[in-house]
Amino acid sequence: MEEIQRLKKNTEFRKVYSKGTSLANKYLVLFFKKNDLPYSKVGFSASKKVGKSVVRNRARRLMKEGFRLYDSRLKEGFDLVFIARMNIINAEFKEIDKAMISILKRAKLLK
Repeated sequence: MEEIQRLKKNTEFRKVYSKGTSLANKYLVLFFKKNDLPYSKVGFSASKKVGKSVVRNRARRLMKEGFRLYDSRLKEGFDLVFIARMNIINAEFKEIDKAMISILKRAKLLK
């Protein structure tokens, strides 16, 4: 994932939350909005409700890896924010991978 493809600033996340569309499943919540750029930007988040920092970081790593597998099939021009839900703590990567593909398909963000 190139450095330019990341959402980093709090204002960028807030803009996607307030003006974007959301979809959810058992493990993930996806917020997305059109950004009128020739590339897509993505951010990953896990709130303190998910657990302590070790658990939150693991959840973010699993989401990043799941996203990396589908990055090349993603439509350009969107800002995406993936948020981990509580159930992600006990999930295996296969389940998170299935959740990632299903939520991207429901959002019609795959080519």
